[in-house]
Amino acid sequence: MDRPVIAGPWQLLYAPTQHGNYVNDHTILRAADGSWHLIGITSFGGGPTNERYFTHGMGSSLREPMTEVNRVVDTGYLAWAPAAIQHEDLYYLYFGPSPSRMAVSVDLNEWMVSNLELVGAPLMACHRDHMVMKLNDYTWLMYATGLYKGKGCISVFVSNDLQSWRFVQYALTSGEDAPLNPPWGAFESPYVVRYGKGFYLFTTYTDCRKENYHNTLAFYSENPYDFGQYSPDESGCTVAARLPVHAGEVLRDTDGQYYITTCGWRNFDTPHEGGVSIAPLRWEP
Repeated sequence: MDRPVIAGPWQLLYAPTQHGNYVNDHTILRAADGSWHLIGITSFGGGPTNERYFTHGMGSSLREPMTEVNRVVDTGYLAWAPAAIQHEDLYYLYFGPSPSRMAVSVDLNEWMVSNLELVGAPLMACHRDHMVMKLNDYTWLMYATGLYKGKGCISVFVSNDLQSWRFVQYALTSGEDAPLNPPWGAFESPYVVRYGKGFYLFTTYTDCRKENYHNTLAFYSENPYDFGQYSPDESGCTVAARLPVHAGEVLRDTDGQYYITTCGWRNFDTPHEGGVSIAPLRWEP
């Protein structure tokens, strides 16, 4: 197991001004033409009930600030925590809150909202904060936050077509003595990275107070379906790192360099008020 470490100062990556004045949970991907795109929660004034579309920024590099492009997936309903991936000639965007939704695009600008099928999922297992990763040539995994026995959890689903998802199990649960237990669950913004011989599940652990808003735990497992159960003594899991990050994405640039982002509501002490910040990430033995 290696330990992810923030290895440099935070730099501003993106801050909207036209369609919102902050970015919360977001997704970043590199398009087929080599450009980088960020799609994230925004609004004016903040507050989850005001978040009804996503801001879209674009840039040529992860080392320079992105330019605001437009707003996307403006359907009039709540739109939280997008996760974007590319497959063949299409881009797929997954978002919540429940019920889970999906949108498809050919250019990352115009999106067609489509149905997403969840098979076998317990009612409270999938609420928000989706993240999708490719496991192999024909299998994708989707992680989402929810509740299990009244406490926060992260569920994992599997798909072979990116539209129908089958519940596999709870990838991470909270122990009976979990230190945080807000009604919506303390796990937020899961992001899974394959590195070395295992997988790292980054998740923000917060009840939305300032003192724990920027608090991300990185769990390690050799099994992407099971990261254990979190409790203060960590006896049921392996915590590889604690990072001062909120809703972070872990990215690998074309030169192999890893980066991590952080963001959040205004007045919550983000490194760049109203924006997404990025810093280099190093893996230490």
